[in-house]
Amino acid sequence: MNRYTLAVLVRNQFGVLNRLTSMFRRRQFNISAISASETESGDYSRITFSFDGEENGKVQLVNQLYKLPDVCSIKELTPSNSLSCELMLIKVRNDPASRVELQAAAEAFKAETIDYTKDSIVLRVLGDSNKMDDFISLMRDQTILEICRTGTASIEKGASTLRQNLNL
Repeated sequence: MNRYTLAVLVRNQFGVLNRLTSMFRRRQFNISAISASETESGDYSRITFSFDGEENGKVQLVNQLYKLPDVCSIKELTPSNSLSCELMLIKVRNDPASRVELQAAAEAFKAETIDYTKDSIVLRVLGDSNKMDDFISLMRDQTILEICRTGTASIEKGASTLRQNLNL
């Protein structure tokens, strides 16, 4: 099975996200990450899907997505043609016995402390999914209180844009 990332430009309308995710469900793809937001124009939203599957199933899915009336453009993003980033907030118990170890791990992963209380510390980590997974594994020795991760935000390298091949 392969991991795919699709950037989908859609009309910013009520129910579009539901229609797209339903298409993934019907094709039996499990979405591992999703990121959605308005674009530089309030008329459009950009939805980035990360999912696992087979190549011919992905091709069929893209063809079906293009048939949806609100889908304007689709691009497959790969590590060679795009830049990706994920955000994670992780709250761990502020234990004096392990504070030095926690701070060393945070420094090694370039995690930023964004909240510090006597009971907990919240760290912000930016990077790819592997970095997030590695940091969580390292933090398993600590008491993790809560984790919140965004989906992957990806954008194509160079001057090419998702809007350049509108399917209207």
